[in-house]
Amino acid sequence: MTKLHERKHNRESVLRSLYEAAELNRPEVSGSALRTELGLPDEDLFAACAFLADEGLISVDWTSHQTPAAVSLTHEGIRLMEEQEEREEQEEQEEAEKTQSDD
Repeated sequence: MTKLHERKHNRESVLRSLYEAAELNRPEVSGSALRTELGLPDEDLFAACAFLADEGLISVDWTSHQTPAAVSLTHEGIRLMEEQEEREEQEEQEEAEKTQSDD
């Protein structure tokens, strides 16, 4: 069974991959491309996508074998990732300012 930190990492990886694709004007990613990019087994990709879809962060078209055929970020998923990106940029800026003041 996958440990909690691995499940969280898998979900974050799916979100980041979809966000990067959306930035490149690829609003939808095939499940097979996502699986290949992230190197996740089918069951881990299924679990991550099912969780994120239940949270309303992604939209998934499922195959008859319950694997993702196509995956995309929802509006809420994009907002979450933008907020995270803003926080990371702010942290980087604060760190740079701290480094400059230490010099």
